[in-house]
Amino acid sequence: MLNLVGVVIADDHALVREGLKTILKSQPGINVLGMAENGEEAVRLCKRLNPDIVLMDLSMPVKSGVQAIQELAGIGKTKILALTAHDESTHIFSALDAGASGYVLKTSSSEELMMAIRTVIEGKVYLAPDISGEVARGFLRKERNRGCDKLDTLTNREREILKHVLDGYKNREIADLLIISVKTVEKHRSNMMKKLGLRSISEVRAYGEELKEKGIFL
Repeated sequence: MLNLVGVVIADDHALVREGLKTILKSQPGINVLGMAENGEEAVRLCKRLNPDIVLMDLSMPVKSGVQAIQELAGIGKTKILALTAHDESTHIFSALDAGASGYVLKTSSSEELMMAIRTVIEGKVYLAPDISGEVARGFLRKERNRGCDKLDTLTNREREILKHVLDGYKNREIADLLIISVKTVEKHRSNMMKKLGLRSISEVRAYGEELKEKGIFL
């Protein structure tokens, strides 16, 4: 890093703020512009100082780190690096979805912190090695659940109709199985397809295959 990198530290613990300040001041090319003890102060400082990067704790009073990230994301040149003790996927995805460019644990070494800062400043995303597996698992869960989103809009009867259609039954056969009229089956089938955004039986079958690939069974 040839130019001075302006940094704001946001953490509700004074000892953590001072410790980070000491670490950063010992590094060439780093200029600590200010420190904040809550999310609201972090937003105010970043808007006034326009730092290159803010180290953002997630659990802070007044305004949480995630709320602060949401407010700062896309404003000015400031990149956001979440620096926290939380290694759960829910916290990781909340920070990244809010607009953070990186995620580092407080158990990380000073060398890893500097690597994270350099990576984020270069416009890349940095994830601590200790959480990469959790992120991958969380991503797979999100992808798997994405196919359920539209399914959740279906009524129990519409799900029954969908299952029988995917099993290859015709409207008359479905009506006999469910002891309802063919017209009722047609109505439920039409509503089901509309909710799922499907326009033909081939699209319904393709949707069914997609659910199976994701491990979702009716």
